[in-house]
Amino acid sequence: MDPAAPPFAVPGYRREQLPDPKAVGQDEELAALLRAEIAAEGPITFARFMDRALYEPGHGYYRRSLPGPGREAGDFMTAPEAHPIFGAAIGRLLEQAWDAMGRPETFTVTEPGAGTGALAAGLLGGLRDLGSPLLAAIRYRPVEVEAARLDALRERLEAAGLVGHLDNDAPPASGEAGALVANEVLDALPVHRIIGRPSGLRELLVTVAEDGAFVQLEAAPTTPALAERLAAEGVTLADGQVTEVCLAVDGWLADATAHLVRGLVVLVDYAAEPADLHGPARPTGTLRAFARHAVGGDPFRHVGRQDLTATVDLAAVRAAAARSGLAPIGETTQAELLARAGTPDLTDAYLRRPGATLQDALDLRSALARLLDPRGMGGFRVLAFGWNLPPGTTLPALERVGRSRQRPGPPVRRSAAG
Repeated sequence: MDPAAPPFAVPGYRREQLPDPKAVGQDEELAALLRAEIAAEGPITFARFMDRALYEPGHGYYRRSLPGPGREAGDFMTAPEAHPIFGAAIGRLLEQAWDAMGRPETFTVTEPGAGTGALAAGLLGGLRDLGSPLLAAIRYRPVEVEAARLDALRERLEAAGLVGHLDNDAPPASGEAGALVANEVLDALPVHRIIGRPSGLRELLVTVAEDGAFVQLEAAPTTPALAERLAAEGVTLADGQVTEVCLAVDGWLADATAHLVRGLVVLVDYAAEPADLHGPARPTGTLRAFARHAVGGDPFRHVGRQDLTATVDLAAVRAAAARSGLAPIGETTQAELLARAGTPDLTDAYLRRPGATLQDALDLRSALARLLDPRGMGGFRVLAFGWNLPPGTTLPALERVGRSRQRPGPPVRRSAAG
C-alpha cells in the first residue's frame, strides 16, 4: 500500500459507500456551540475544533456512552477488537517487565482509552491461559473520559470471569509500580494543521462560511511552537503542502505517567518518522475521519459523530518521553511484538480454552493474518519506555526479528472488512 495514497485508497474501506449523512448525522448542539465560539472569538485552531469534536462533555465523539471500536455496530476496528491474542502479547510483554522489576506484589496496569475492554480481556485472559503468576499481582485500572463507557468494560470482564482484577474505583496513587498501556490513543490527540508557503509557515484555522458550514482559513501561526517543532525535526514544507503537528503529547504523557514510581510505558499506534510524516509523499497530511467503517478526508462532516485521527510523530513522542524523565526500553512493530512474544505459545493456550471450537481456530488464523501484515496493523509501532527500571533492562518481546523494507501504510485497522 502506497503511504501517499489518498484516504479513499486505503484497502478495506468503501469509497463508493461513505456513511449516509442521515444515518450518521451530527451533534447539532455541538456544531452550534462551535459556531458561537467562532462568532464570539474569531477563527479557532484546528486543534481546538478537534478537541471539542472529540471530547466536549455530553457531545464529543469520545463522550458518547458507546465506544467507537466494533466489528458490526462500531465505526472502526482496533487490534484488541480484532482478536484477544493481541492483548495476550501485551500481557507477555508486561510479564517480562514484572520479572525485571523483581515481581512486585502489586502491579497496577493503567489503560487510558480502555473503550470496550477488549485489550483488558485479552491481556488478563492471556495471562490466565498461560498460567502466569503475574495475574495474581495485577490490579487493572481502565481510564475513560466518559465514565459511562466503563460499564460495558466491567460487563465484559465479568462475563470472562476476570472482573476481580478490575480497579476502576480507586484514583491513581503516587508511587505505584506497574505499567501504562495506551493502544491507539496518541493518534486522537488534537493536532494543529499547517501549510507551507513561500513566505513562510501558515496555520489552517477553522471559521464559519456564510451558509454556516465550517471551513478552513489560512492565517499566521497561533504559536511559534509549530515552526519550532518542524525546525527541530529538520522539516521544510513545500508550497501548498499540508501537515499536522500535535503539541498535546507532552502534557498527555506527563499526566498519564505521573502516578508511576517505577514501571513500563507501552504506546502502540500508527506512526512515522518526521521525514516521512511531513515529507512530500504526504502532500495533504494524514488527518482522517472514520464513521461506520468508512474513511473520509472531511473533518467537518458529522461533527461529534465521527472519529478524527492523525498519524503519530515518532520523534515528538520520544522527545516528550525524555522530557518526562522516561528512559527508552525498546521499539518494535506490532507484527514483531506478536512474533517475539511467542505467538505459538499464545495460540496454543488460546485454543486449549474450555469449549474452543474449529471456528475459533479459523477466526484466530484470519486475525493473525491481519495483525501480522506489515502493510496494515502489523506495521503499527510499539514504543516502550521505563521509569526507575533496573539499569540495562531489556525485554525479549521488544527484540527485532527482522526489518521490513516496506514502510507501513496508512491506518487500515479501522475496517471490519477482510
